[in-house]
Amino acid sequence: MADVELVDGIRRLVIVGASLGAARVVEEARRIGFDGEITVIGEEPHGPYDRPPLTKEFLAKESGTGEEDPAPFWHLPDPDSQDVKLFTGTKAISLDSRNRRVRTDKWDIDYDALVIAVGAQPRPLEVDGAELDGVTTLRTLDQARAIRASLEPGARVVVVGAGFIGGEVASSARARGAEVTLVEARELPLVDAVGSLVAERLAYLHRQYDVELLTHTKVRRIRGQGRAEKVSLSDGTTVPADLVIVGIGVEPATAWLRGSGVAISDGVACSPYLESTVPGVYAVGDVARWVNPWNGRSTRMEHWTSTGEQAEFVVRNALTTDRRPCSITPYFWSEWYGHKLQLLGEPADQVELIGHGGATDPFLAQYRYDGQLVGAFGFDRTGPLMKLRAAVAERLSWQSMLRRPEGTART
Repeated sequence: MADVELVDGIRRLVIVGASLGAARVVEEARRIGFDGEITVIGEEPHGPYDRPPLTKEFLAKESGTGEEDPAPFWHLPDPDSQDVKLFTGTKAISLDSRNRRVRTDKWDIDYDALVIAVGAQPRPLEVDGAELDGVTTLRTLDQARAIRASLEPGARVVVVGAGFIGGEVASSARARGAEVTLVEARELPLVDAVGSLVAERLAYLHRQYDVELLTHTKVRRIRGQGRAEKVSLSDGTTVPADLVIVGIGVEPATAWLRGSGVAISDGVACSPYLESTVPGVYAVGDVARWVNPWNGRSTRMEHWTSTGEQAEFVVRNALTTDRRPCSITPYFWSEWYGHKLQLLGEPADQVELIGHGGATDPFLAQYRYDGQLVGAFGFDRTGPLMKLRAAVAERLSWQSMLRRPEGTART
């Protein structure tokens, strides 16, 4: 963003949530030449760090391997190097938008521009026994440390929810030699995110790596004497468990915004400029819901790459005179059992699948809707998928993109 004109009168930028989004906002603000005061408020005792490794390489490593410290995953350099006031262990409890002030459990902080980057919190499993020791979600570094300490060869791990996070946790637990049962309420893992044709292959993948995948199944109760020992399921079966990891989705962390004037609708309701209903208050990351010009729909993205893109738009729109709507082509990647999964754009009912073979063989799926190429899914096919990025971003005509090489299946 070269030669931008900064808005007069904005000297205090406050970011609530010491997240990846916060780190990106700080970096971008300093990059464009904002020399005002920047304050970052974080509830965790740690500074901003990268969450994706927590379910992948961080979790898969044995304790005591030298990776205990979160520093390798931090995205915000030493706050002093960017002249940032970083308050960790500090909880935002309310927003006084009339006086442009954030109230925390320690003190009040005034702002000229505010960015909400608090992210989301794991949805709780509301069954009897969910409060037992050994039942946990995985969102924070401290939770990842506790889970990693419990993973050992032969440990019986029940993962509730077969989404991207559940798949990563199952993969990491198997890498540590644990016995894994993956419980999913839907008919297939990730069926809403990737469609049934791709989801069927992902189900085979789990089973190929000796994960017991139970679909159309819900947890009814967790039993144990002070600690989880058994998980009772809706099909009447009981699964032994030393550790239960819950990954059934997240809820935006917006309770502290009640009464502030900031509209909430499964996240902070934002304009296409990522500005909330309160002037000067913006949102970024998991907590932001806005109308994405790419598809014209109200959207809330929980993807690492999207957060970085949103941060650039937030800084542009909050601090400069060159405001632009935030248009993002969704992109997400994951790693399961040493294989790379990538989702570009969005799924659709019309799918072309390129690549035959078993559950661990590479393939590419292309999604079309209303005659347009709207998405693609790659399994160990990074190169071919990335070649489609511009076409998906522009939602090009399916006919202009369609290729029917030998071995192509259509549905």
